[in-house]
Amino acid sequence: MHSLNKPQNLTLALMGKAGDAVLWLLALLHVTALAILLMTLLSLGEAEAAPQETSCGGADILVAMQKNDPQRYHAIEQEAAAIPNGKGTFWRIEKSGAEPSYLLGTMHVTDPRVLEMPNGAKEAFEKAGAVIVESDEIVDEQKVAVSLLSKPELTMFLDGKSITDILSPENAARLEKGLKDRGIPLNAVSRMKPWMLSGFVALPACEFTRKAAGASFLDKKLAEDALKNGKRLIGLETMVEQLTAMSELPMEFHLQSLIETLELGDRMDDVMATMTDLYVSGDIGMTMPMLKSLDTKTAGTSEQGYVAFEQRIITDRNHVMAERAAPELEKGNVFMAVGALHLPGSEGVIELLRAQGFKVTRVE
Repeated sequence: MHSLNKPQNLTLALMGKAGDAVLWLLALLHVTALAILLMTLLSLGEAEAAPQETSCGGADILVAMQKNDPQRYHAIEQEAAAIPNGKGTFWRIEKSGAEPSYLLGTMHVTDPRVLEMPNGAKEAFEKAGAVIVESDEIVDEQKVAVSLLSKPELTMFLDGKSITDILSPENAARLEKGLKDRGIPLNAVSRMKPWMLSGFVALPACEFTRKAAGASFLDKKLAEDALKNGKRLIGLETMVEQLTAMSELPMEFHLQSLIETLELGDRMDDVMATMTDLYVSGDIGMTMPMLKSLDTKTAGTSEQGYVAFEQRIITDRNHVMAERAAPELEKGNVFMAVGALHLPGSEGVIELLRAQGFKVTRVE
């Protein structure tokens, strides 16, 4: 875990304001692929100088919490311990009559620690005859462009409005600065919907610097390597399906989250650092309890957003992934890679595959 260099009151301020913003960050990680590809398609990030620093900052929030608020930290641990399959990112999938397949929970970032993958995953990937990812469109920019053109209402305001029409001048200025830090001019993206802008301003600027240097996030790298090595590449969802899931969350939720993200600024790096540390340690079950613990609003004002998010962005998609992956897993010798937060829970991909007759075992 990262060492903590920030004063306690700053960390507590983050906890008090992060509410919808950190939940939104979690949601946008599922469309990070699309945000980065869209940046490439529109030639964004090149018009202005991109940041030169490729290492991401941020301090692990849980380090401070464990020291300054052990009761809250213990509550997160307890909640995480009750989540089925909340520990581990690499799993073996078996069924009688077929070679074993493997399931890797991923994080859609370019952090070198994430790209390293757990022990045994590289060997399983190299041996596999087929590779399953959330969307195979991440390696085909032309296909992405066609998808975006087919459903422009999922990414753009079509009524002549722009994001600056619905933000205060102060927040519009914050948005402009956040985009500029990533080499993106506001006027190039001002008509995009909030869930698209999220991919530009909530992720650390270092992610865009690494992308400009040629780095791929884990899922994209696996997909590219699969094609390079002659493996069958299978996508479980289309980009349109992923965007539709985002668009079906309330607009008020997206707008409020964008505002809170802009207000938090670089402090969102702490949230990303914490999520990355949890991923690397394999403590996936702690992620949602950790994020919820940062929201100090009364239960009634936040519960609806959490329920809608978990149902539409995670649970519904878990069922789609498990059902569409099953026929390929039946054949055996498959390497499947999907976002790690789709794995845990009673309706996570692991339990859903078990319900279809597969034996799924964590690889130590």
